[in-house]
Amino acid sequence: MNDFLSSLKIAASGLHAQTARMRIIAENLANADSAGKTPQDDPYRRKIPTFKSVMDREIGGETVKIGRIAYDQSNFSERYEPGHPAANEQGYVKYPNVSSLVESMDMRQAQRSYEANLNVVMVTRQMLGATLDVLKG
Repeated sequence: MNDFLSSLKIAASGLHAQTARMRIIAENLANADSAGKTPQDDPYRRKIPTFKSVMDREIGGETVKIGRIAYDQSNFSERYEPGHPAANEQGYVKYPNVSSLVESMDMRQAQRSYEANLNVVMVTRQMLGATLDVLKG
């Protein structure tokens, strides 16, 4: 019985971590075109979630948690938009270092990881139910 509960707790930690990851990816996508207000302002900088494993003494195993949020230090993109309020003297505006393609791929991977953890929860619940049925009978 304890193994079932351990499996549920480990899978639940994965669900929470992937949910947090998807929120960060969604924030990156939402700000992909957010330029600064003035030429001196930097635009939105892409966030990168990290994960850490945490020993759970109660279950005797490791769970996963969202770690620190890192910032992508790659260069901002620039577009020639001389009429924009954030344009520099040459007419270029700095835009976030967010690639919609990369974020979409990361989101897909996070969704698949989430689904895998959800499947573990569902199968574990089914096995727990079947075990209880055997014990009753």
